Amino acid sequence: MDDEKLNEELEEMETASIMLTDEDGKDTMFEFLDLIKYEENEYIVLSPIYEEDEEIEDEGHVVILRLDEETEDGGETYSSVDDDSIIEAVYNIFKDKWKNKYNFID
Repeated sequence: MDDEKLNEELEEMETASIMLTDEDGKDTMFEFLDLIKYEENEYIVLSPIYEEDEEIEDEGHVVILRLDEETEDGGETYSSVDDDSIIEAVYNIFKDKWKNKYNFID
């Protein structure tokens, strides 16, 4: 699915959320913020969703993951991005795209 179509669908929804499971089996809910194309890959930008009784570790923190491939059941797989220059480039694209909606603090 291209990012324009995905973004249009997501704008129609109040909040698109995604649950990710880490290598220890811990599930964490995230709000989907955007899909960014950079060089040959696609990256998702996520923000953690905290429960009311949960302590907020880093307010305004985002997670950037690389979209790897679709699974047989139509799901998607993601992987962490280890290259700081890619993370910075994707984040800068995200900030520029959404500068009128979010208040970014550098």
